[in-house]
Amino acid sequence: MAISNKPIVWGPFAAGGTLTAFLTPVLVLLTLLVALGHAPDLLAYDRLHAFLGHWLVKVAVAGVVFLSLWSAAHRLRITCYDLGVRADVAVATVVYAVALAGTGAAVLYLTKI
Repeated sequence: MAISNKPIVWGPFAAGGTLTAFLTPVLVLLTLLVALGHAPDLLAYDRLHAFLGHWLVKVAVAGVVFLSLWSAAHRLRITCYDLGVRADVAVATVVYAVALAGTGAAVLYLTKI
């Protein structure tokens, strides 16, 4: 039986897709509430800044960003293949590099909080 590295790619993809599917409606609702001026006190800047100041929350946020970007990158890779772009190695390199760069930028930003 040949050893495959597909679980390394598909595992974060599935986790990111599931996580994003659960979090996106909540984020849309909260953004809508803030835009309409009905933000709960828990969403005040001071409280969110203090919340994001904890190291465990920073790790969780970085994990959510990584999984969401990895899921999006994998979907884009598969979409490119379905559209006829057969340079899979090049496409995979670009989309996963962008996902890692986005995660790196998020981690850099979180360390400054």
